[in-house]
Amino acid sequence: MRLVPALLVSALFLTPWGPGALQGQEESVILLVRHAERADDGPAGTQLAMDPHMAEDPPLSRAGRVRAAQLAEMLRDAGITHIHSTNYVRTRKTAQPTAEATGVDVALYDASDLQAFAAELLATPGRHLVVGHSNTTPGLVEALGGEPGPPIESLEYDRLYLVTVAGEAVRTVLFRFGDSYQDSGGIQP
Repeated sequence: MRLVPALLVSALFLTPWGPGALQGQEESVILLVRHAERADDGPAGTQLAMDPHMAEDPPLSRAGRVRAAQLAEMLRDAGITHIHSTNYVRTRKTAQPTAEATGVDVALYDASDLQAFAAELLATPGRHLVVGHSNTTPGLVEALGGEPGPPIESLEYDRLYLVTVAGEAVRTVLFRFGDSYQDSGGIQP
């Protein structure tokens, strides 16, 4: 298991990046993750996927609940001021432990217009956690002006993007946390 130390993330938050930070401009720090492991992933998923509600909006698996708790522990003291989630069980349940740890309410967002949501994030200074999906998280990173990297694999849940925007300067750092996709052979219980 790999866990990014909270001290490392906190140190990155305190680093003034780009000319905007040097000129006292308001900085936006946006952490983006895909929801944690779904209950319908892996071998047990075939049976769960037969339930129409489960196929449409599955909850987190045990491994997903562990990953969500790891995220909360990692971000407990990171100064998160806003938490955003799409309106799915798996994203809300991924965000919930961090909301409880920080006392910040989860605001729902519509991922169908990532450009508009990116503009909203950039207009709201602070430290944001955004919980999305494999097909929306890299797109939101890009809409913020960051580097999304390659597409997220179907069973890949260990990415944590840190996008810092200060004026025109945009920095992207990609972390991995919790059990890695590669270490588990792509199988998440």
